[in-house]
Amino acid sequence: MKVLHGRAGLGPDPIGELERVSKAGLRLCEVAFTYSVYMNKEQAKLVGEAAKRLGITLTIHGQYFCNLASKEKKKIEQTKQRLLKALEIGHYLGAKCVVFHPAFYQGRDKEKVYNMVKDGVLEIEGIRKKNKWTTKLAAETTGKATQWGDLDEVIRLSKETGILFCVDFAHLYARDVGKIDYDEVFKKLKPFQEIHCHFSGINYGPKGERSHKVMEQERIDELAKYFKKYQVSATITSESPDTFNDAVRMKNAFEKLGIKSS
Repeated sequence: MKVLHGRAGLGPDPIGELERVSKAGLRLCEVAFTYSVYMNKEQAKLVGEAAKRLGITLTIHGQYFCNLASKEKKKIEQTKQRLLKALEIGHYLGAKCVVFHPAFYQGRDKEKVYNMVKDGVLEIEGIRKKNKWTTKLAAETTGKATQWGDLDEVIRLSKETGILFCVDFAHLYARDVGKIDYDEVFKKLKPFQEIHCHFSGINYGPKGERSHKVMEQERIDELAKYFKKYQVSATITSESPDTFNDAVRMKNAFEKLGIKSS
C-alpha cells in the first residue's frame, strides 16, 4: 500500500512552492489549469525538473469549462482543444494525469450522454497517443446529480477507454446530499492498483455541491480508517480552501494509523 499526500495549486512561485511542499513531507502537487493553461513548454520543463528532483508527483486539474456532451458542437470541440492543451503541457511537466469534469446530462438519457463522453475521450486519446504524450486523462466524480460522473460511470469509462479516473470523496458526499457509504465505494476501488483522489470539506444543498470548505478532522480520520481497512494505494490531493495545511493534517492522520506517505 502506497499513499502520496499533496495539495492543489502552485501560485506565482511554482518551484518555491514545490520546495515548501517537499519540506512538509508532502509528495504530490496538483497544478491548477482550472481557468487557463498558464505555462508554456519551457516553463513546464523547469517545473517538472524541480518536481522530479524533489521527489514530488505532479497532476493537473483541467479547465472547468468542459462538456464533452454539450448540445452545441462548438463547445464540444472547445472542450477537446482545452484538454489536449493541458495534456501537451502536462507531458512536459511529467504530470501523471489531467483531471477533468466530463459533461452534464441536460435532461437527456444517461447512456446517450455516456456514449458522447466516451466518443470524445477516444478521439482525444488517439491524438494523445499519436503525439506520444505521457500524461493521461482522468475523469472526475462530480458533486451534483445533474453532472455526468458518478463513481460507476467514471470506472466504466476508465475500463472501456483506458484513461484514468479521479475519486473526489467530497463530491460523492455532496452528490448524495450528505451521505457516503465508504464500504461500498472502497469495494469498487479495491481492484485497482492505484487511484487518484481529491478530498476536502464541502458545503452542499438539495441539488448537491455548493462550495469546498476546510476539512473536518473527523472526516479526515474516517477516510484514513477506510484506506487502512481496504489497503488501497492512492495519490490524495487536498482541495479545501486551505490546501496546504489540510494536506498536512491528512498526512498526519494517515501516519497515526501507520500509513506512511511514501
